[in-house]
Amino acid sequence: MSVRTPAKLVSGMPVAGSFAENWENVQVFQAREDDLLIDTYPKSGTTWLSEIVDLILCDGDTEKTQRRAIYKRVPFLEFTVPGLPSGTELLNALESRRLIKSHLPVDLLPKSFWEKNCKIIYVARNPKDVLVSYYHFHRMAALHPEPGTFEEFLHDFIKGTVCYGSWSDHVKSWWKIRHQRNVLYLFYEDLLEDPKREIRKVMRFIEKDLSEDVLEKIHQQTTFASMKENKMANFSDIPTAIMDHTISPFMRKGTCGDWKNQLTVSQNETLDEYYKKAMSDTDLTFHF
Repeated sequence: MSVRTPAKLVSGMPVAGSFAENWENVQVFQAREDDLLIDTYPKSGTTWLSEIVDLILCDGDTEKTQRRAIYKRVPFLEFTVPGLPSGTELLNALESRRLIKSHLPVDLLPKSFWEKNCKIIYVARNPKDVLVSYYHFHRMAALHPEPGTFEEFLHDFIKGTVCYGSWSDHVKSWWKIRHQRNVLYLFYEDLLEDPKREIRKVMRFIEKDLSEDVLEKIHQQTTFASMKENKMANFSDIPTAIMDHTISPFMRKGTCGDWKNQLTVSQNETLDEYYKKAMSDTDLTFHF
C-alpha cells in the first residue's frame, strides 16, 4: 500500500501532502527560550547534526543518546502522518530543553522562535549533492511525491517545485540573517573536512565546555560508518510502507562529490548555469 500523495502548497511552499494537514499548528507553534533548533534544506546533514548536538548535551554519554530513536529525541516540527503523533504534538509533550528539527526557510519559521531568541544551527550543503541525495530519498520515502525520472526531478529542483521549494532561496535566506539573529551557520562540506573543528563550533555556540576525550568520543560516534550502524540514528525501525531501505538506504553515502557519479555532462552544465544565476546576488559560496 502506497501512502504517496502529491505535494501541497502551504504559505506558497510545496510540502509533502500529509504535512499540509497540520500546517496551522506548525505556524502557531510556541517555542521556549531554551529550545535549540536544527534547520536545513532537506538532505543537508540534519540527522548527522542532530546526533552531534544530542551527544554534546549528554556530555558524550552514548547510553543517554541510545535512549530512543533520533526522531523522538529531536522531533521534526512539520512532520505529520495519519495515525502517528505529529511533530508539534511530540514537541509540546517534551520537557525542556527541547531539540527541534525543521526544514523551514526563514520566512516560514514560527514567529515564536524569533520572539524567544532561540539558538538555531543551520547547515547548508552544495546543491549537486543535495539534488542527488534528495532524489534517492524520494525514491525510498513514500510520504513524498513520486520523484519521476532523475532528469524530471532535476528540473523540478531547479524550478523550486520540490518539497520545501527553492534550494538557493533557502540557503540564502539563512545566510542573510546569520549575524542579526542567534544563528550558527555551518557547511556540510566543512563537517566532512574537519569534524572536530565544526563540533567545537557547535559546543561554543551552545555553551558547552567538554574535554578533548569527550570531543573525540563524539566525533567517533558521529562518523558516517557509526551513524549508519546506529539503530537509534539510521531510521531502520521506520515501517517499510513509509521508508523502504531496500530501495535506497536512508543513510546512503554521506560524502561530498557523489554527484559526479550521477549527473551527465549536460545535467551538470544545467546545474552550473542554475547555480551561477541563483547565487549571483550573494557572497555565499559552496565546495563541490
